[in-house]
Amino acid sequence: MRIILGSKSPGRKRLLTKMGYKFSVMDPNIDEKSLRHKDPKKLVLALARAKAAALLPKIKKSAILITADQVVLCNKKILEKPKTKTEARRFLKMYAKYPAKTITAIAVTNTASEKQKVGVSTASIWFHPLPKTVISKLLKQEVTLSCAGGFTIEGPILRRYIAKIRGTEDSITGLSIKLTEKLLAKVAQ
Repeated sequence: MRIILGSKSPGRKRLLTKMGYKFSVMDPNIDEKSLRHKDPKKLVLALARAKAAALLPKIKKSAILITADQVVLCNKKILEKPKTKTEARRFLKMYAKYPAKTITAIAVTNTASEKQKVGVSTASIWFHPLPKTVISKLLKQEVTLSCAGGFTIEGPILRRYIAKIRGTEDSITGLSIKLTEKLLAKVAQ
């Protein structure tokens, strides 16, 4: 059965390719701010499900649809994609004092059977303090405003400032390989 990734995230595309899948991409294009929740796990689960719900009517042939959402929890605050470079700068400075915990929900839906399974993966990352020059370089990259918490660990600029990771890098990137495989197996049955 064909696979559709309901996400325009370059990191998720790269990870699904690394898993060996051939897939097409659809942008769910939902208003993520219309769904709110104080609990970060409930928030990302609601958003991953909403993305699937938005795409399902557009899918005409049987497929497995994968949607996801991620936030960063830092100093008890939920950080989504920064709205401005000023907000991104504030996020990046905060990581010198507090770890960033990524919380990612994945929803996998079999469009033929309408079976949907969801799960959440978490990972934590500690950074060494980021010099102002490094923050300035990061703010010049478009990806900074398109990632939860304003960062991606895939680029070389930020990588050398990682002090410690608890969890997996794929979870931090936004698509836990282990969880995705588990959910795919459950909806394929």
